Amino acid sequence: MGPVNRWFAGTRYIDEIEALCVELLKKVFRAQYADHRLVASMIGNMVVYAALTEPGDVIMSVAQPFGGHSSNRGDGPAGVRGLRIIDIPFDPVELTVDVGQFQRVAREVRPRIVTLGNSMTLFPFPVQKMAAIVSEWGGKIFFDGAHQLGLIAGGQFQDPMNEGAAVLTGSAGKTFSGPQSGVIVWNDPDLTEPLTHAIFPVMAATHQVNRVASLAASAVDILAFGAAYMEQIVRNAQALAAALSQRGIPMLGAHKGFTQTHQAIADVRRFGGGLEVAQRLARANIITNKNLIPSDTPADWDRPGGLRMGTTEVTRLGMREPQMETIAGFISQVLVGAIEPEALIGTVRAFREPYQTLYYCVENGLPPA
Repeated sequence: MGPVNRWFAGTRYIDEIEALCVELLKKVFRAQYADHRLVASMIGNMVVYAALTEPGDVIMSVAQPFGGHSSNRGDGPAGVRGLRIIDIPFDPVELTVDVGQFQRVAREVRPRIVTLGNSMTLFPFPVQKMAAIVSEWGGKIFFDGAHQLGLIAGGQFQDPMNEGAAVLTGSAGKTFSGPQSGVIVWNDPDLTEPLTHAIFPVMAATHQVNRVASLAASAVDILAFGAAYMEQIVRNAQALAAALSQRGIPMLGAHKGFTQTHQAIADVRRFGGGLEVAQRLARANIITNKNLIPSDTPADWDRPGGLRMGTTEVTRLGMREPQMETIAGFISQVLVGAIEPEALIGTVRAFREPYQTLYYCVENGLPPA
């Protein structure tokens, strides 16, 4: 960035916007270094592997049925890099890392990188304990915060770097509520050269500067309203999960309060599985997503037993816990009551129609009480 480092001329105002964006990201994530040039968080994951590993190195990551993402597995960037990937032991009941088993396996295989942060995340990770273990041989914790980025920024989830993670990547288009974009932040100055070199010229050239002003504006919104926004997102997810459980839909993490993130995860095998249920709910104008759960295997990716629901969008529209009860009622009518989804379309539309304003932003502030 800047006139000296640019390949192209005529970028004075872009330089100013990009410099502002970087400073805002550093402030949001309480980090020493930040880079905004990733067009997606998955590119950020590739940057980490390109910068901090060599082909043949061992890494550890979470398998997909426990929430792991393909970008950190053999069929994604980690595999393309030629890394040897070992599963992080995961407790299928507590839905978190089994630290004792992790310590045993990690000391045996001595991973260069341990990747945390799942596409299905209900509870925090034991980052501090795991960082202490891998530090014995100079290993590093990398936190893929694609789904939790807004929660981290808003102080409603663990702060991975404060707990010992070396690098944090994430997607600006999920809980961060910004444009489709990737973000990477870190604190160690020794990582700056390898990470920035892996970003440019390795993984980014023209990096879609059209999204940078939007990313900067989203960071401003998070700084102003992130704490309140993310707190309500989590409260809504907990309320939605509890209401679904009360209506006879099995929810993961019920013995732990269901969730500490924006997600609520249902075990919908008895209702036909995640794909069937998501398609049925979509016919009622209720958008959810199929998802692997611990009872599945990686081969079940196309027809998993779980259903993933998130409360980011409904929260930004101003909804709170009472509206989660209503939404749970709609879902229950389709699944437990087995009514035809199309019979609910009018009711769902009428429920949604009053919510037309985006809140937790500079333009509109907080939703009315």
